Amino acid sequence: MNKIKYIHLLEVDSTNAYLRQYAREEEEAKDGITVVTAEFQTAGKGQGKNTWESNHGDNLLFSILCHPTFVPVSRQFLLSQAMALAIRDALRMYIGDVCIKWPNDIYWHDHKLGGILIECSLSGSGIKDCILGVGLDVNQREFENLTKNPISLYQITHREIDREELLHSIMDDFCHYLHLLELHEYDHIALDYLHSLYRKHGYHAYRDENGDFLARIVTIEPSGRLVLKDEDGMLRSYAFKQVKFLIKGKNVDV
Repeated sequence: MNKIKYIHLLEVDSTNAYLRQYAREEEEAKDGITVVTAEFQTAGKGQGKNTWESNHGDNLLFSILCHPTFVPVSRQFLLSQAMALAIRDALRMYIGDVCIKWPNDIYWHDHKLGGILIECSLSGSGIKDCILGVGLDVNQREFENLTKNPISLYQITHREIDREELLHSIMDDFCHYLHLLELHEYDHIALDYLHSLYRKHGYHAYRDENGDFLARIVTIEPSGRLVLKDEDGMLRSYAFKQVKFLIKGKNVDV
């Protein structure tokens, strides 16, 4: 079992930024796993320029510092997959129909429950440190910004969720997947991730730099690229942020 140290903060700019500094300054950060949680983030981030809307004390905002030196640099997307699967497993204690929207969002039906932000630092040809930032909408009642179709566990279950209990469940599951990575069970994790994807069946609407189209998911490449097949049978491969998912009947793209 991995040794886990928990640090709880009332407020911070971002838990990822806190752990970046912690990894540089603290000798104990070189061993085990460090988890930092915060009641509120003043500069919480998503992918790219996205920000995270979260009321003070309502949600689960945390980052994990680990040292997966056993994961090849070329397969570092496995760490994002492992984190997404751990969150999926933990959420299944509360709700059904949890899925993963490529590359790193947690979905319930057509609504976003949370997201993951991963940062790896390298040493030579290997991974030295990995910081995984997670934001999960847990007990928030309402959202001001609806452009990303957010939803919380409270809105689904109509009850308060114990955030600490949920966090520890996620960490238990994440340690399980880290152990599988140590055993080089890469295909097990990649296939589980593929089968858990949002829109894993059928044709759906997407948008890239050339416009809108219908396609189905074929696979996820080891690098993390999404491979789609459009209605004409053409394969299309995308890196992060190169394609958007269009949600029918809603004025949103994600």
